[in-house]
Amino acid sequence: MEKRTAEIRRNTKETKIYIYLNLDGSGISDIATGIGFFDHMLEGFARHGLFDLTVKTEGDLHVDCHHTIEDTGIVLGQAIAQAVGDKQGIRRYGSRILPMDEVLVLCALDLCGRPYYRSDAEFPTERIGTFDTEMVREFFYAVSYASGMNLHFRMLCGGNSHHMAEGMFKAFAKALDEAVSFDPRITGVLSTKGTL
Repeated sequence: MEKRTAEIRRNTKETKIYIYLNLDGSGISDIATGIGFFDHMLEGFARHGLFDLTVKTEGDLHVDCHHTIEDTGIVLGQAIAQAVGDKQGIRRYGSRILPMDEVLVLCALDLCGRPYYRSDAEFPTERIGTFDTEMVREFFYAVSYASGMNLHFRMLCGGNSHHMAEGMFKAFAKALDEAVSFDPRITGVLSTKGTL
C-alpha cells in the first residue's frame, strides 16, 4: 500500500508553519505552536485518530492567538487532502459520538470535496489558558475548507469549556480515522458520480 503522508510548509508575514501527517500512523506526535492548550488538543487529535503528526508553528502571538490557530488549521486541512489522495477505496464518511466527562459531542464528516462547516457549540468561557474559545470554530472551519470536507458538530451535552473543546478534537479524530479507513468492498471511490 502506498504511504498516505503529507508534508507541507506555509510561510506568511503572520505565521510560519510546518506540518507532517501520516494517516496510517500510530498516534505519535511532536507539536509546538506556542499555545499550550492548542498543543494539547493537537496531541489528542493525533493520539485518538492514530495519526502521526508533527506541527511546528511560529505565529504572531504578540497580536493574539488567531492567526496561529487559523493558519495551522489551513495547513492541517491541506495535509489531510494531500495525504488522502484520490480517495480510492476509503469509507469517505465518518462519525463519532464521544463523551468527555459531563460533555457529549457528535462529529460527522464527509470527505466529498465540497467544504462546509457547521457547529452549535457555545462555550461558557471566553478562554482556556491562552486559547480563545472562539478559535475552536475558526480552526475547524479552516480545516474543513482547506481539506474540502463537510464537517458538522453537535454539542449534545455542554459543560466545562476544556471538556467541550477536547471532546470536539477527539470526536473529530475518531470520525476522520473512520472516513479515511479502507473498506475492501469499495471499488474506486464511494460515489455514484465516479469521482470525489
